[in-house]
Amino acid sequence: MQFHSILSERPTIWSKREDSDIPDFFHDLNLDQIVDAITAGWKEYDLAPFFYQQLLDLDEIAYRQEVMRDVEEQIVMQFVKTFSEQMRIMRGYLAQAAKLNSRYEKQRWFLSALLTYCEGVSELARNLGQANPKSRGLRAFREYLVAYVESSSFVDLRMKARTLETELSTIRYCLLIRGSTITVRKYAQEIDFSAAVDETFEKFKQGAVKDYLAKFQSGSGMNHVEAQVLEQVARLNPDIFRALDAYCAEQNNFLDVKVAAFDREIQFYVAYLDFVERFEQVGLAFCYPRLSDTSKEIKSSQAFDLSLACKLVSEKVEVVCNDFFMRGAERVFVVSGPNQGGKTTFARTFGQLHYLAALGCPVPGTEAQLYLFDRIFTHFEKEEEIENLHGKLEDDLVRIRVILDQATPRSIVIMNEIFTSTALTDAINLSERIMTTISQLGLLCVCVSFLDELASFNEKTVSLVSMVDPNDVATRTFKVERRRADGLSYALAIAEKYRLTYSVLLERVGI
Repeated sequence: MQFHSILSERPTIWSKREDSDIPDFFHDLNLDQIVDAITAGWKEYDLAPFFYQQLLDLDEIAYRQEVMRDVEEQIVMQFVKTFSEQMRIMRGYLAQAAKLNSRYEKQRWFLSALLTYCEGVSELARNLGQANPKSRGLRAFREYLVAYVESSSFVDLRMKARTLETELSTIRYCLLIRGSTITVRKYAQEIDFSAAVDETFEKFKQGAVKDYLAKFQSGSGMNHVEAQVLEQVARLNPDIFRALDAYCAEQNNFLDVKVAAFDREIQFYVAYLDFVERFEQVGLAFCYPRLSDTSKEIKSSQAFDLSLACKLVSEKVEVVCNDFFMRGAERVFVVSGPNQGGKTTFARTFGQLHYLAALGCPVPGTEAQLYLFDRIFTHFEKEEEIENLHGKLEDDLVRIRVILDQATPRSIVIMNEIFTSTALTDAINLSERIMTTISQLGLLCVCVSFLDELASFNEKTVSLVSMVDPNDVATRTFKVERRRADGLSYALAIAEKYRLTYSVLLERVGI
């Protein structure tokens, strides 16, 4: 198999654009918060752009799911993390070399970086062979890596680096210090008296003694005296340092492009699984969704809003999960119910699940069957912008018109509390016209609305209601269920609880 990227089997599918913009709907669905949480500990890899580009091909999504399942295995995860740590050390060595002025000191750090790279790549090739991954992505990369490690160029790179390290470690020299003068000369088999001195004075040691040993600071680089000493050592060993010069110049671009890309791209999987683990530890489930680009019959069990769950888990508050499904001609969820009852949370959950699934990621829930969309459009309430000279109603209409002009039958539209700034009759009339267009397109839609009339608009519409505690109607359960919209009965129940019904009011005022 030919390897292109651990994120995509075909290079034509995965553009790997580094200038990807954040999708327009990210803020409305709180996906920006989710991506920030996932990538918080992985800043050096700049993973966010990978989360800004959804996949539009079912096989490419399956490719990522396969890799994700492999990386989920503890042994594979450990191998990947070990390799990543070695690559991180290598970059640290290269960064240190870039800061230094002494030529030979820079070259020694460069040699250390190169040796770390060779060992890391060789070890990963062995480990992937031992792990025997099942995914197309890791199997293709393993084949590429084995071929790379066995290539003459890599063997030569590694062998010369080891030889240089060995030769440098054999260098011995002497320093003669007289006042402010230091003479560097070759080692002439002088006797090391330090052991004899330690042995002689050992018998005088009694209890804790003051340490008179000189302390050498290990700074970020050599001082000017040390640099000059190194220059003299190089003159005494011209062959070794000449070889070091030539090798560093020859291997200036030693890093393999695909290996470097793998080191960054594999973190997409590691970071996401690391993020998921914190939820699984408190009993929340994730699953690999089944996707279709033809059937719009969808369902999900025990789904939850991932951005809200981040906050609730950190506060040790229970996360409420919901189920939903569409079948047959059903295309539109109309969600009604009391304020602060979980309607907007459900809408966000619906969008989050579909988008994360289109990245090839596991999604919240025990089971999910979802639709592979082309685009997501959202219309959430926002503050008026004085500079555009639009009133709130006009702004709502302009934004919705743009959405409906661009949407296709493969799109997903999520609308949250539209037309709240106009009269009830106008809101109903405008909403019904929008629902007519959405029904004609046949796209998937979630509409959070205070208009109960929309919940039974046509055969494509499904009514969902955010529930309250039957024993205390003022208490929200945050569960969303398929049932007939009952906003008026809820309002009546609230009025009865607080003795605000018409009959009670008449009685209280004595009429």
